[in-house]
Amino acid sequence: MPRQKLDSTAISEKLATVPSWDIDAGETALSRTFKFADFSEAFGFMSRAALVAEKLDHHPEWKNVYRTVEVRLTTHDAGGLTILDFDLAIAMDHIAAGTGRQH
Repeated sequence: MPRQKLDSTAISEKLATVPSWDIDAGETALSRTFKFADFSEAFGFMSRAALVAEKLDHHPEWKNVYRTVEVRLTTHDAGGLTILDFDLAIAMDHIAAGTGRQH
């Protein structure tokens, strides 16, 4: 069940798959700041990430200022991190790297 909150052991294992992301002290959210060449590239990233988020039915908390996109991932209805947060983080990493791969 993807919306089941992960325990600390599972979170530690999954963190290895998203080394560019930070985790908060309570292990309830992942965060990362992406920087792009310009606003157009940042907005393109957000558009592609939004399609993945919609497919997963899992939506990020994010903020965009010019070429910077700040992202926070958590599963509110589970009260912490689930596999969906890691799936979306991996997909965002691939999008930002320009691979376009979606998981």
